[in-house]
Amino acid sequence: MDSKEKQFRDNEPVNADMIADSLKAEGRNRKRENTRKINRLWLWLGVLVLIAILLYWLFSIGIIGSLNDSFNG
Repeated sequence: MDSKEKQFRDNEPVNADMIADSLKAEGRNRKRENTRKINRLWLWLGVLVLIAILLYWLFSIGIIGSLNDSFNG
């Protein structure tokens, strides 16, 4: 809580509408932050899956296997 909010709350009488509005705003902010975190997690999961697919594909065509001498022949 910054100084303006503290000053506003000290000078004005508290009523139920102000409390309800502040709780709604806090809820929206928490939801936005949680959504941002979840989206970031999904993004990283997608990146990891794409890396796994790329590595599988490189092994399947034999590039990495040939470089590591893990293939016979």
